Amino acid sequence: MKFNIQEELKKLPARPGVYIMHNSKDEVIYVGKAIVLKNRVRQYFQSDRNKTPKIREMVSKIAWFEYIVVDSEREALVLECNLIKKYWPKYNTMLKDDKQYPYIRITTQEMYPTVSIARERKKDGARYFGPYTTGMDVRSTLDLIEKSYKIRRCRKVMKGEKVCDRPCLYHSMGQCPAPCQGNLSREEYNKEINAVISFLSGDYVHIAKQLEERMKAYAAELEFEKAAETRDVLNSIRKLDEKQKADQSDFNDRDFVAVAAKNDKAVACCFFMREGKLVGRENFYLSNVESEEKADILESFLKQFYSGTPHIPKEIYLSLEIQDSELIEGWLSELKGQKVSIKVPQKGDKLKLVQMAFSNAVMILEKDEQRLTDMEAKTTGALNEIKNLLNLPTLFRIESYDISNTQGFENVASMVVFENGTPKKSDYRKFKTRTIIGADDFGSMREVLTRRFEHYFRERDDESKKADSFQRLPDLLLIDGGRGQVNSVLEVLNGMKLNIPVCGMVKDDRHRTRGLWFNDEEVPIDTHSEGFHLVTRIQDETHRFAIEYHKSLRGKEQTHSILDDIPGIGKKRRIELMRNYSSLKEIKDADVEELASIEGMNIKAAEAVKAFLNKKTEPEGE
Repeated sequence: MKFNIQEELKKLPARPGVYIMHNSKDEVIYVGKAIVLKNRVRQYFQSDRNKTPKIREMVSKIAWFEYIVVDSEREALVLECNLIKKYWPKYNTMLKDDKQYPYIRITTQEMYPTVSIARERKKDGARYFGPYTTGMDVRSTLDLIEKSYKIRRCRKVMKGEKVCDRPCLYHSMGQCPAPCQGNLSREEYNKEINAVISFLSGDYVHIAKQLEERMKAYAAELEFEKAAETRDVLNSIRKLDEKQKADQSDFNDRDFVAVAAKNDKAVACCFFMREGKLVGRENFYLSNVESEEKADILESFLKQFYSGTPHIPKEIYLSLEIQDSELIEGWLSELKGQKVSIKVPQKGDKLKLVQMAFSNAVMILEKDEQRLTDMEAKTTGALNEIKNLLNLPTLFRIESYDISNTQGFENVASMVVFENGTPKKSDYRKFKTRTIIGADDFGSMREVLTRRFEHYFRERDDESKKADSFQRLPDLLLIDGGRGQVNSVLEVLNGMKLNIPVCGMVKDDRHRTRGLWFNDEEVPIDTHSEGFHLVTRIQDETHRFAIEYHKSLRGKEQTHSILDDIPGIGKKRRIELMRNYSSLKEIKDADVEELASIEGMNIKAAEAVKAFLNKKTEPEGE
């Protein structure tokens, strides 16, 4: 039945919840929360007078909407954040950065703790320091710790004073005290660990004094090489101390956040203060911000950033007042397990740091304006070129496939995903064919695409599953091949009643892409255009991913082959079969007597091979 928007608006409840807008292709284009669903959703379909151009465009694309009722506005906020991350709606302001920040982890729950880098903060009894805003910062700090303190470098589980017969290579290199040999008592070792904890908490004076005394002792003993090495470490400590100019009277963790926006681009700058020390700064780019108020952009950033970061500070200072400040405070307090405050400073050092964050955001936005423009030309601009060239209604997600085989004995496929002109590596997938024997690219492509879209039909309505690459349909399938490959893909799509455009890449005599095969004809493309460059980037990435997969398989195939799965076929028989035949298809086509005549084989083994390979080619379910 056709969705009647005006009738459905009358059915909206006067309760808090989340609304989800869909376009005519059933894609989620916007997700929002509301204190009262009835009032908020109706506003979109009233007069256009006060709507921004972005909202007007979004409303014109709405084919239907749905909503989820919750018990409180805070629950609506949490659900909104989760759905935005799941669907990446086109008209929501989106944070482009989704990195995880590293920590330094000290396993204080162990008898002899280790110090290492961790990407996730867990409740495992260990002590975590950070997050550090770049991997370089955390590696430099860990390097300083390892040079300055007597701590073990291995990952042995130590439950006693001596756990192994001989120390590791680190001890031989003078980089580990070897407590595993009983060379260092638990009390002595814990003194070193406590010193590391003091250092990571910002106590640089004590370690600097120790290093200076050590350097002088080495010099007095004429060990000038060790003295010079100690001097370099000491200089690094002093430089680190000089960077911490934002000491506070207390040791609360704080973030200082400001946003700068221009046209449809925005940058959020965040200064991180940990235990009273300014430990770093990070810039984040936001998209889909055209006509948005800065306060709304800042609020969107907070919701997306803090729903994904492993560390939430006690205090967050902003450059602007935001509408849902109290609501976000309550949500973050619940996530952290203790009170979190969101404030807009009016004076003093905190105001200076927020102003510094804003100045940095403005500077980055101005500095990167040309770079962002160039990036946009290579991504969204290139997408628009392809969309117009192929006359597509929309183009955001492209999936590309390539078929390869290992010496005719293993067919594999790579699936690469580009969204908004950039690779989405979390959605990449690898396939081994299950029903195709030998170098049959068309058959392999049919099988792989069938399995991919069977996944889609199974998982699209399963809300219990996390967002997955198979749960979203592409706007375009890009195939590394011409008419034959495109037709094999269309055969699958037609059989599954899916209407997805399929485009092949046509090669010239030198195996270079010269055009696109679309709708049963070759479409010429300007080889100097950004659209062409995007196609070749996708093609190269698909090929790279397949080659990478092949390398790992080749390593495994040296010890294992599909022939090893046949009862009665061991390593020697497998080698003889591969020596006499160039592919599995040739083995399958050979008769029993021919196979039995191969050295090491017999009738029983030959019959086992034939039975297994014939069974292998029968269709299988997922």
